[in-house]
Amino acid sequence: MATEKTLADAFHETLKDVYYAEKQSVKALKKSAKAAESEELRQAFLTHAEESAEQVERLVQVFEIIGKPARAKTCEAMQGIVGEMEEDLEDFGETDAADQVLIGCAQAVEHYEIARYGLLKTWAGKLGYDEAVALLDQTLEEEKKTDALLTEIADGLSYSRPDVDVELDADRPAAKPKATRKAA
Repeated sequence: MATEKTLADAFHETLKDVYYAEKQSVKALKKSAKAAESEELRQAFLTHAEESAEQVERLVQVFEIIGKPARAKTCEAMQGIVGEMEEDLEDFGETDAADQVLIGCAQAVEHYEIARYGLLKTWAGKLGYDEAVALLDQTLEEEKKTDALLTEIADGLSYSRPDVDVELDADRPAAKPKATRKAA
């Protein structure tokens, strides 16, 4: 008969998953920094790559707190996000939209990490890993801050639309509002 899995098992498996994801994130951030056109975006990527390396070290501390070796487990989600980033870099790398696309890819990583760190923090609290809660919360707040910074950078980047004639666009009739259904 198989041993029943516990929340501690789920925490450990998710920790291994995010450990892999964070290591991949460091590599992706360095690659994104090289591809970024905007100096502000390049610096944001480099700064967060350094921060992510520290986050990896924090994860090692969490493994120590739970008495397990720091081992990674392949994170399919992160592999998919990084794969999409590489595809997008090929498709948009030399275009006016490149930095916006890079920001979109980076925010996909951040949102995944925010979800995972939030979950791990909650579970650590339930399991009584108080030191881990503090470490995971520190990382969670850094991820949220990076996500907000990326949004700010995206909002501030100029973007010309050579594919749209602004005068024609201005002459286009406004979209009609959709009809709403009346309750029966």
